[in-house]
Amino acid sequence: MKKEYRVKKEKEFQKILRAKHSFANRQFVVYVLDKEGQSHFRLGVSVGKKVGNAVTRNRVKRYIREVFKNIGHTLKQDKDYVVIARMQTASMDYEQIEKSLKHVLKRAKVFTERP
Repeated sequence: MKKEYRVKKEKEFQKILRAKHSFANRQFVVYVLDKEGQSHFRLGVSVGKKVGNAVTRNRVKRYIREVFKNIGHTLKQDKDYVVIARMQTASMDYEQIEKSLKHVLKRAKVFTERP
């Protein structure tokens, strides 16, 4: 994922989390922040140590970024997203993660068209 598509700084994460526009299911919590005039969405990913060891956490992060890369064109572009993975994601494969993330994003009403 390109640098301009990422949320990396702690200050940016906190700003998105303080907006309190969150949507959740059993596997993920997604925070959304409107950013008027932004030409593309930005994504921040957080996977805590409770999810598993470093290998597992990195695998989950790669899957989340890949899902956003594949469905990014159908998302509203003027928003920042922070995805927080919960413990259940450790045992999920790519298809399950994709299905669960799409479900949360539908609840957040951030699709421009049907995925």
